[in-house]
Parts: sequence; C-alpha cells; structure tokens
Amino acid sequence: MSECTHDCSTCGESCGERTEPQSFLKDPNPHAHIGKVYGVVSGKGGVGKSMVTSQLAVLARRAGYKVGILDADVTGPSIPKAFGVHRRAMADERGMLPVATETGIELISVNLLLDDETDPVIWRGPVIGGVVTQFWTDVVWDVDYLFVDMPPGTGDVALSVFQSIPLDGIVIVASPQELVGMVVEKAVKMAEMMNVPIVGIVENMSYLLCPDCGREIPLFGEGKTQAAADAHHLKLLARMPIDPQLAQLTDRGRIEDFQSQHLLPVMEEILEK
Repeated sequence: MSECTHDCSTCGESCGERTEPQSFLKDPNPHAHIGKVYGVVSGKGGVGKSMVTSQLAVLARRAGYKVGILDADVTGPSIPKAFGVHRRAMADERGMLPVATETGIELISVNLLLDDETDPVIWRGPVIGGVVTQFWTDVVWDVDYLFVDMPPGTGDVALSVFQSIPLDGIVIVASPQELVGMVVEKAVKMAEMMNVPIVGIVENMSYLLCPDCGREIPLFGEGKTQAAADAHHLKLLARMPIDPQLAQLTDRGRIEDFQSQHLLPVMEEILEK
C-alpha cells in the first residue's frame, strides 16, 4: 500500500485511517429563513423542467405559502422571463436580495445579475457551480418552500447543488419518448448516490388535448414513464399535456396567470413531507 496522505477523498484503499466522507453542505445566509427545499431535475434538456418548477411555485404561492425559486440553470436561465421579471437583483448589508414577482414569489437567477439578459454565460463548470452555491449562501431568502430549477443532466452544477444545498427531495421531469427509461435511471442513480429522497416523476408533453372532441392525442406515442417509475418503485405523480396557452403566457411573462390542476398531486406530495 502506498504512503497514506490522510486525504480519504482521493484514496480507494480501505484501511483503519479511513474516516467518514466529509459533508460539503453549506449554511444559508444567516439572515435567511428557508423552510423546505426541493430540486426539480431532468436527465436531459428540453423536457420542460423550468416550466414544472415555475408551476409548482405558483401552486404553492396560491396555497398561501411564501415561495422562492433558485434558478441553478445558469447557462440557460428562463425563470425570470416566464414571470416577466427583468429588473436587476440588489444587495444590502445582509446579502443579496431576491427579486419578487407580481404575486410575491422570490427569484434569483444569473439573468437578474447581467447588464443585458441576452448576454451568454460563457463560464467553466467550477465557476458556475460557485455561483449556484452563492445563490444559497448569500441570498436573503424568506420562504417556506424553495424550489431549485436544476440544469439538465448530471454534471458539475447538479453535483454542486446536491453537495452544497440540503435538499428535502427532488422531482424528476421526463418526456414520453423511449429514451425516458435511461434518462430517469441516470437521475435516480445520482439521487441515490447523494442520498436525496425522490418525491416522484412528472411526465411532461404527455399528450395534446383535441380542441374539438377533447380526445387525448399522444404526439410522441404512448408514454414509457410509468414503466420507468415502476422499475424504480417511484410514483408517476402527473401527466402534463402540451398546452398552447401555457406557452403563450410564458412568452408574455404571465405564467402566474396560468390555471391548471395537473401538478396538484405533486404539490400535495410535497406538502405531506
């Protein structure tokens, strides 16, 4: 056996010197009040993860809770636009202050820090991970529920969130395609490795509702998400349709006006935790 460096994180040996893995969890801003924290994740992009995050926050706010969204999708931030928020985030002696939406949902996103929200964020992984961590440690949150809109996949930033923010659970968002089994499995395995509970799965873009007869039209074929959920003993909590009204309201920054009950089972599951 090679000479011990006393750094167990870089060593694969099992010896008497080995200690338990060090926790990388960070404390929030001392002036912040944060209740429960839930991440919304996906194994790939383009499945509507940010849309689900936004709607969960809206539902929680309508139920009377103080709610916030931490936009951890740094290179593709869409949360501020969905809520019609374009003003810059400010700070005081306590730390960074989130920007409130029309109904009082607190937001923090890299787009609220840029001079021009259309500027690309061309940063390397460690820098992005550091920014996301600061959204937790430096922001003066005052929320009962904080939803973290995670970047797609299982890369650096997702790892930073899992390691530094004490998540009470995650919601996995998937689409109906055949690929869903592998995508869900990646997200499930990462959550298990990081010891984070999984609330359940949401299948987005499940069907299009015919405007004439009300029939469900599965544009991407019959969904495979239920089978993926069953394989991992998880709940398929919601199937969300393709809704042109949701797209229109989001483009106008009016997602808080959208009326839908599809995600209520997810919200109920979260509130029971």
